[in-house]
Amino acid sequence: MKQVSHFSLMAAAILTLTVESFGQYQPWNNPGRVQTANPQQAAGPAPRRDLAGIWDAGNAGINGTGYPTPPLTPWGEQLGKTHKSGNGSRMVPMAEVNDPLSTMGDPAGFPRILLYELRPVQILQTPESVLMLYMFEKRWRVIWTDGRQLPKDPDPRWYGYSVGRWEDDYTFVVDTAGTDERTWLDNAGDPHSDQLRVVERYHRLNQNTLELTVTLDDPKAYTKPWTPRDKLPLRLIPPGTDLMEMIPSATEAAAYKKSMAEPSK
Repeated sequence: MKQVSHFSLMAAAILTLTVESFGQYQPWNNPGRVQTANPQQAAGPAPRRDLAGIWDAGNAGINGTGYPTPPLTPWGEQLGKTHKSGNGSRMVPMAEVNDPLSTMGDPAGFPRILLYELRPVQILQTPESVLMLYMFEKRWRVIWTDGRQLPKDPDPRWYGYSVGRWEDDYTFVVDTAGTDERTWLDNAGDPHSDQLRVVERYHRLNQNTLELTVTLDDPKAYTKPWTPRDKLPLRLIPPGTDLMEMIPSATEAAAYKKSMAEPSK
């Protein structure tokens, strides 16, 4: 039987109750929407150099089983063997899962927040940066657009260091480095090293649709670059939407282990 993380099950239940009880949107604690619209259907043309708004990939943004990856290097193979996941190719009995997110309440980290729990995200733009405010974990990232370069020898961060630039009037490209290798790439426990480089491409297709492509290059862990997200459509949702609080915590992780994992031994 496929195992699903505690947080995904909880979110799915809340989403079902919310949609059934209140319709697609409600004033408070909105969990997002189910992605059913054709991404090619648009209300109008895309605005120039503008990503601002609340965006949602719907069900397509949530991936529990991991991704087809290129072959791991010997180093990556050894690290991957230490990851015991609740889903995907490294799935183990629930009592043996050591996912730092679901068992310890550690941050999901980057790029896992894009690859595993890409729930609604609000994008804000300033003259010097682009801010990503994620519903999952109630987390935020700063993508600097002031011309600075990525650090050469950075101290690892849960969410790395990010710089962005406009490739054209409708395509924003983000480069990220310096990610902490303690984090997993996804719920299946795919590993990465501190040499990981992540490229995000946000293409504003039209007024209501933003396409996201994510490419990973980690020569220490994988034999070649790969693209786990390819033109994933995100839909614009109403600006007055209040997103629910969805924060994994250490106390919730401990309660989950006590009620679910330990009895399964």
